[in-house]
Amino acid sequence: MSISKNGGSEVLKERQVLLQLFIEHTPAAVAMCDRDMRYLAYSRRWITDYGLPAENLVGKCHYDVFPDIPDHWKAEHERCFSGEIIEKREEVYPRADGTVEWVRRDLVPWKDASGQISGLIMFTEVITEQKRAEETLRKSEEKFGKIFRSNPHSITISSLEDGRYVDVNEAFCRLVGWNKKELIGRTSSDIGLWKDPEDRVKAIQILERSGNLRNFDVDFVNRAGDEIAVLWSAEIIELDGQKYIISVVTDMSDRKRAEQALRESEEQYRVLVEHANDAIFIAQDGKLKFPNPRTLDLIGYSLEEIEKTLFVDFIHPEDRSLVVRNYEKRLKGEELPSTYSFRIVTKTGEIRIVQINAVRIEWKGKPASLNFLRDVTELKQLEEQLMESHKMEAIGMLAGGVAHDFNNLLMGIQGSASLMLLDLSPGHPHFEPLKNIEQHVQSAASITRQLLGFAKGGKYEVKPTNLNQLLRQCAELFGRTKKEIRIREKYQGEIRTTEVDRSQLEQVILNIFINAWQAMPDGGDLFIQTENVSLTGEYTSMFQAKEGPYVKVSITDTGVGMDEDTKQRIFEPFFTTKKMDRGTGLGLASAYGIVRNHGGFITVTSEIGKGTTFSIYLPASEKEVREERFVPQDIPKGSETILLIDDEEVILEVGVNMLETLGYRVIAASSGEEALAIFKEKRHEIALILLDMIMPGMGGGEVFDTIRSVDPEAKVLLSSGYSANGKAREILDRGCNGFIQKPFDIKQLSRKVREILGDPSL
Repeated sequence: MSISKNGGSEVLKERQVLLQLFIEHTPAAVAMCDRDMRYLAYSRRWITDYGLPAENLVGKCHYDVFPDIPDHWKAEHERCFSGEIIEKREEVYPRADGTVEWVRRDLVPWKDASGQISGLIMFTEVITEQKRAEETLRKSEEKFGKIFRSNPHSITISSLEDGRYVDVNEAFCRLVGWNKKELIGRTSSDIGLWKDPEDRVKAIQILERSGNLRNFDVDFVNRAGDEIAVLWSAEIIELDGQKYIISVVTDMSDRKRAEQALRESEEQYRVLVEHANDAIFIAQDGKLKFPNPRTLDLIGYSLEEIEKTLFVDFIHPEDRSLVVRNYEKRLKGEELPSTYSFRIVTKTGEIRIVQINAVRIEWKGKPASLNFLRDVTELKQLEEQLMESHKMEAIGMLAGGVAHDFNNLLMGIQGSASLMLLDLSPGHPHFEPLKNIEQHVQSAASITRQLLGFAKGGKYEVKPTNLNQLLRQCAELFGRTKKEIRIREKYQGEIRTTEVDRSQLEQVILNIFINAWQAMPDGGDLFIQTENVSLTGEYTSMFQAKEGPYVKVSITDTGVGMDEDTKQRIFEPFFTTKKMDRGTGLGLASAYGIVRNHGGFITVTSEIGKGTTFSIYLPASEKEVREERFVPQDIPKGSETILLIDDEEVILEVGVNMLETLGYRVIAASSGEEALAIFKEKRHEIALILLDMIMPGMGGGEVFDTIRSVDPEAKVLLSSGYSANGKAREILDRGCNGFIQKPFDIKQLSRKVREILGDPSL
């Protein structure tokens, strides 16, 4: 390959520029001149060592700058132009201020691209202080001896000719483990000082060539055989015509141990970073640098891909402005929250939520941020589920309160209507209107029962149940009226028993069936399946349920499905996607509350156009299922004394009327305190207490406990339209004889009373 003249010239110029830069910044006193001794380049040290004014010397003649330069120096310059390298030598030279200094010099010719000598390079070192030190050493040997002996650094003086120790201080003796008498006259090789003898050879070569040695890193071996890491500095001096080596040895063992500890610490931190669960990286100039393996795992990109990609490209588009703004503020030193969250998009397109903790650092002379990124996607999902659970709890309390008050009103209407119907024949003109009133009350009561179901209002008739049988009955009933729906049933044999309020669970199943039917307007398939499952606490904790054996009921339709927003709200009361005349929006809300009140939970999966699956999980029980017996539908009466307790005046009035119509003697009390006073006075007369559960002041539970403390055999029938957090069940579990839910009619009341009082016909 040939190079054109222009090309060669450009290369030469480039080399000259590089050479000039090198000379300018070298720490020694160096100057480069052409054959006319005009300066082409010089170091900054050249100006300071010679005390020259800070002006540009390029182009000026060296002899003009130093007009008193000795003639033999000029002769040496000419010899250098002829190709001779002038070795370093000691000479005096005059400074510009008239003082004299000692200097060591080297003159080296330099050649151009054609090989012709085009000038010379002068290397100088001012050694005036060294010369003065030698003189001072000779003149103040005694003073030096004191300093030498007491110096904490290890100092030796040895002959340059044969390396034998002439003198050593106490610090050196302590370092190597030999005393002074043993060392004088011997060499470092004699005492096996050098771990590697080649190190001594290299050090002496440098020393003889340069006259000094600075911080030569070497390992010594002491008398005990222990290795000692040292830095060896030495200088050749001349005393009385003899040349000596004065050495200063610095023990670096502690420093080496500290460096080793630092390396081990760095290794530990490296291991921690590489195995950390958090993504750790440096962000600078819009890029991610030094990402640990967790960073690669989190975003799914390789190291090569990350190095070529801006870090904002990994951030969700809606969160980029926030992250970039915070990053820029942090680099400016502004105060920011210690942590915040945003979304990233992985290589596969998955959206993950991360929490960042970042600090401002300097990296390679520029601002950057050190970042710790934690994947909190699952944690955020759990938080959302918990918030949703709390929201449903609050709505449930509101719904339960509304249902309680509404049931009391319905109780008054229902009781009055049933009393009037007892005295009317079917032909009476008021008979049908009163029957319609009863039907309307029952319809309204059905709505309040749904509200109570959502509000977890109590399991009033809990019985061991075979869910396969219950589902078959519900499917048969539903299938008779919805023949366009094909029902596919798959029940696990030996299904576990569950303890449920069967009427409430039937309500749950039928509500889901109806929801599926409405999602399949042109017909479709409804799949019903049961199976025994065992759930771990890690899974059930998300739904605030206990771990253990469960029965899982899956109900799947092939309907239109739901979008994510609808799925999130489907269990909210009064939320519905149907027209106003197609439902109240309470069906699935009540199903949610009923299942939760049974210690279970519901999950839903759905996709637009692909149908919906409701999965119901109910805790399994060890109890056996008992067969139900037929109960005749008559109105049994009695003559005993009943204590009726209720804080609502309308309930007391209608309750007294119904009980007296049934033949009972009734004592009414409008508060717990009043009822207890009556009971203590007339407890031998009272056969039954009909007790309202929710009352101001002393509630039903406290009244029940006090009555039983007075008379453990007292018979109590609990009544309520609402049971907060399963309070009714708690009272029943403490031995209460029975429960009747408001609103009830005279037939229901008569049968409940006789069940407790022991009518032989029941």
